[in-house]
Amino acid sequence: MMENKQDTTFSNLSSTDAANNSNSLPDQQLASKFWERIKQLGLFNTLLRAATLIATVLVMIAVVMIFERFYISADGSLTTQLQIPEPVQAFAFGDVYAPPLLSNLPRDDNPALTRRSSLDTVLPMRSRAGITTYQVEPGDTLFSIAARFNLLPETILWSNRYNIGDDPHMIFPGQELIIMPVDGTMHIWSAGEGLNGVADFYQVSLETIISYPGNNLNMASLGDLSNPNIQPGTRLVIPGGKGQYSDWRIPNITREDPAVALNVGPGACPESYDGVLGTLTFTWPISNHSLSGYDYTPSANHFGIDIGGQVGDPVYTADNGVVVFAGWNDWGYGNMVVVDHGEGWQSLYAHMSTVEVTCGQEVYRGDLVGTVGETGMALGPHLHFELRNDEYGRVNPWDFLQ
Repeated sequence: MMENKQDTTFSNLSSTDAANNSNSLPDQQLASKFWERIKQLGLFNTLLRAATLIATVLVMIAVVMIFERFYISADGSLTTQLQIPEPVQAFAFGDVYAPPLLSNLPRDDNPALTRRSSLDTVLPMRSRAGITTYQVEPGDTLFSIAARFNLLPETILWSNRYNIGDDPHMIFPGQELIIMPVDGTMHIWSAGEGLNGVADFYQVSLETIISYPGNNLNMASLGDLSNPNIQPGTRLVIPGGKGQYSDWRIPNITREDPAVALNVGPGACPESYDGVLGTLTFTWPISNHSLSGYDYTPSANHFGIDIGGQVGDPVYTADNGVVVFAGWNDWGYGNMVVVDHGEGWQSLYAHMSTVEVTCGQEVYRGDLVGTVGETGMALGPHLHFELRNDEYGRVNPWDFLQ
């Protein structure tokens, strides 16, 4: 009786399992068919990559949430405890407004961290469109003014030759100079001139003058170029123009004919002289060997060097020779001495305070000829020194002084 009951129970369980297996079998077959279909369509790898990407994003979000919850700021507080500070109020510093410098570090112990405010704005140099003017200040030279306006020294000289001539020394404080917008020269138009002749004189093309915008010239309205419609007194900019200097200052003064300089000033010597010849080895005429202003610059009509010194410093002859000029020069050189060394060489010493030699005197290298000064057209005490050769003209003293 007991065995029959157990058999009945086992039979019921088996029936139940069979029923469950029969129900799950269709679901498994359906899933299997679904994946087989996915593989047949080639979408398996795509779905796998998409699932991987979604999982990665979910992990990153979880990590950020964890870090945000437990992150501690520099002051030791949790981020959940931080508060947004009140807006910083700007304060006035002159006409400039800037937020205050906030720092937990004491300024006295950290001077390198101190913020420095600059109220200056550096603007790029702008090109000048037209002719301007400049008033010479004490200490200015032709070269310093040219550098101030980014121009060549000869541009300053040639654009002002109507009031300073060819001499770069003929400027003085308070004088008003014309400043060109470009390198070149300026021409003031006179009645009866022709444009072709003006262009040839300054060694530029006709188109260079006409096409420059600041000249306001129009080929159609100019008419006959040999007598163009340009009002007398019109100032024309000649870009790249080059002028010609007149050798107005010092003629070639030799021991054979020093009287050639009689029109130069009362220091001229009237007679011819004979005497000691030089070694043609030239030494510095003063103890200082540095410039005080102008250098040897033929393009700016300056054929000597201006050596710095103090009033009263001794000036010595650079080589043996005979004095052929001793005294005042009327053409801006003040007290001047010229020594003829023979073999076609002469040396010149100008702007001196005193002259210590006389006409026809023989001198030897290192003899005193005068003292440093600032006579004539000189801005500050210095010695203007030149070397001249009959064949080569005024040479660069830097190439010969020892």
